[in-house]
Amino acid sequence: QVRLVESGGGLVQPGGSLRLSCAASGFPFISYAMNWYRQAPGKERELVATITGAGGSTNYADSVKGRFTISRDNAKNTVYLQMNNLEPEDTAVYYCKAERTTTFNKFNYWGQGTQVTVSS
Repeated sequence: QVRLVESGGGLVQPGGSLRLSCAASGFPFISYAMNWYRQAPGKERELVATITGAGGSTNYADSVKGRFTISRDNAKNTVYLQMNNLEPEDTAVYYCKAERTTTFNKFNYWGQGTQVTVSS
């Protein structure tokens, strides 16, 4: 059974930091790229950060470059999102997504999300 469980969200003041975690199970974690998405009220879900299976390559949305860092621990089947210098505009539900594309199939798994609220 595939499971992705996010944790680490909460309320933080502007300029503060949070570290999100996403624990995965039920699939070969190292074979999947991992992504963090977010969705703010009334807005579409947007891609925040991506990391390849071996962790050798990362990409970020322009809005979070220099403030967020995605990383993974393949021994623990966990992906992280370190968020620094948070802004009210970062308020959203954050989701992790596992994805893998083969010659014949595409696999996508989503977590249930964790709320991040940036407010004074």
